Amino acid sequence: MTRQEIMEIALKQAAADCSCEPADFRRAENVIVESKASPDASRYMKVPHICALFTFGNNVVAACRKDLIPEIMAFVNGAEKIHRCFETPYLYKLNDILAKVNAQAAWMHTCFLPDPERIYGADLHCAYETRLLHQEDFADLYVPEWGNALCSDRKQLDMLGVGAYDGGKLIGLAGCSADCPEMWQIGIDVLPEYRRQGIASVLTNRLARAIFDAGKVPFYAAAWANTRSFRNGLKSGFLPSWSALTATEKEAE
Repeated sequence: MTRQEIMEIALKQAAADCSCEPADFRRAENVIVESKASPDASRYMKVPHICALFTFGNNVVAACRKDLIPEIMAFVNGAEKIHRCFETPYLYKLNDILAKVNAQAAWMHTCFLPDPERIYGADLHCAYETRLLHQEDFADLYVPEWGNALCSDRKQLDMLGVGAYDGGKLIGLAGCSADCPEMWQIGIDVLPEYRRQGIASVLTNRLARAIFDAGKVPFYAAAWANTRSFRNGLKSGFLPSWSALTATEKEAE
């Protein structure tokens, strides 16, 4: 699978998440659409969106409630640069718009796609045994230590894992969730006392290869301030590819 083929799959998925067309992310101008439900949307997203902003670097695609379209359009088009829409003080302006429907900006992530040459060319090693795991191996692993690698709320979507073992002790776990029809998302956990030994990158890389072997595209997401996660994605053979911001309803005080 080439980088171009991988990107086309990612654009197709983003279009399902945003109720638009894959080509919309390549336009020079911003695109604002009404968000609608889709059976192909990413499982970790709640659609229709109140408001979601996506960028692959060319423009901003905004998917939002119909009644918010005029103000979101003015907000997006009012930013002098694309990335400003995802930064303060612009986020304060966005929250002022969202407050009218009892919502606020909530999640901001950068998502990474694999570079096949980097994935298969990475020279990564750790001092511990690693094992490929399947769904039947996860039953006893839904505990807080592995809360990034596995999701107890969506156990049926957890497909594969790669574990690192010190003797018989599980010390690190990368797991992937079938969050999209053609893309599986990787999460990673390493016990605190075993960090900074290269375990995370080895597990992430080996799981990415297993996902490719399963005929799917691995992807990886990191919150903007999680520099440790960013470094792991890059070291494992992934490259930052798009960023997304989504809004949620405010919780009752």
